[in-house]
Amino acid sequence: MSTPKIGLEVHTQLSTVTKLFCSCATQGTEEPNTRTCVICLGHPGSKPALNSLALQQAIKIALALGCNITHTMQFSRKTYYYPDLAKNYQITQYETPLGVGGSITLDSGKKVNLTRVHIEEDPAALEHHETYSLADYNRSGIPLVEIVTEPELESPAQAREFLNKLLTVLSYLGVYTEGGTIKADANVSIKEKNYTRVEIKNITGFKEIERALTYEIKRQEQHEVVKETRGWNAETGLTTSLRSKESEEDYGYIVDPDLPTIMVTEKEIEDIRASLPELSAAKIKKYIAQLGIDSLDAAIIANDLGVATIFEKMIQIVPATLAAKWIRRDLLRVLAKTEKTVSEINLEHLKELLVMLHRKEITDQVGQQLMTTLVEQDESPQKLVKQKSLNKISNELSIKGFCEDAVKENSAAVEDYKSGKQEALDFLMGQVMRKTKGAAAPEVVRQQLKELIG
Repeated sequence: MSTPKIGLEVHTQLSTVTKLFCSCATQGTEEPNTRTCVICLGHPGSKPALNSLALQQAIKIALALGCNITHTMQFSRKTYYYPDLAKNYQITQYETPLGVGGSITLDSGKKVNLTRVHIEEDPAALEHHETYSLADYNRSGIPLVEIVTEPELESPAQAREFLNKLLTVLSYLGVYTEGGTIKADANVSIKEKNYTRVEIKNITGFKEIERALTYEIKRQEQHEVVKETRGWNAETGLTTSLRSKESEEDYGYIVDPDLPTIMVTEKEIEDIRASLPELSAAKIKKYIAQLGIDSLDAAIIANDLGVATIFEKMIQIVPATLAAKWIRRDLLRVLAKTEKTVSEINLEHLKELLVMLHRKEITDQVGQQLMTTLVEQDESPQKLVKQKSLNKISNELSIKGFCEDAVKENSAAVEDYKSGKQEALDFLMGQVMRKTKGAAAPEVVRQQLKELIG
């Protein structure tokens, strides 16, 4: 088994209305080359001007990741000749990145340290055909933040977990648009080949990053490895050689003379820090320590800001442990099955359901049925309980008849229970619950069956 070293360079699009250095829209018509101007097309004499909202969002990200913010920073020109760059250079940060240091901690406790966080513009999108390629500059100039890790990830699974945790941070900050683009370049090497580093460019999707790294590690185990840049083909599941790996010197970085030095004061940084929301990691600790929530439930709930928001509203009316159980295990189960999102949930109906469960007016089995109906059809649980008489049956006399029928109809299960097979009692309970449409109190059913069988 090889010992890999993996480092990621993650590019995430910021949720601004206009591009990084001009007033062209980041969203709108997808007709190629319509959201462009002389600045993002790099016409001679055009002058870029920094989008201040993009800078604020980038500082938010850097602070949330624990970076040290650079108070005086400059933009640089990264020169390379490729059709996706109309001006033959990309405006980025090299000498003075926005943030340095910082980290993300994985569930195992492993801390993945960050090298830097910086701002740059997105190149154009290329559309490749058999004999020619087309360039769409609508994307050119869209603001990106690049987050660079140290080569400390030790497996493709760790890389995917890192990206999921990063996405959670971005979502909490409100700087990432749902459906926006997150891409990564991955640097991977293995000990058995003297850690000869190979870069895989422009992988989109967390599952694809894990697939690409898994393939590349196996490839390096079986073949000679040279320092190079490779591309990932999701259809074939292969990486292919693109070019020899460039060094930083190959890009001929120079400070961009068209952009002034950016000064960020300590007060500006502290004002942005004060505006940061409570993040997922802090919520998990609070849920466990203050609310007594199971650690796995706490992590899953806090991983999605929408789910965490619903949870925190529901614990105003029902105990936190009950809300956590039903939101984490049943609500999320039904959402995954129906491919719906938490934003589509009727909170009043969810509140009705949780209150009835808390008051023990319905059984857990009925609660599960109602949760499905609530999500799929947006029906009022209270209304359904009344219409279908699903109220919990706890009266012993009401339940006894159902238990007697189950014992009479399932003599083999009765004999199995008498011989010591405990699962036979569970079978009989299931028969009673089916007859009562899940409305019978399980504890009463169990006791009645035991008394009847003797």
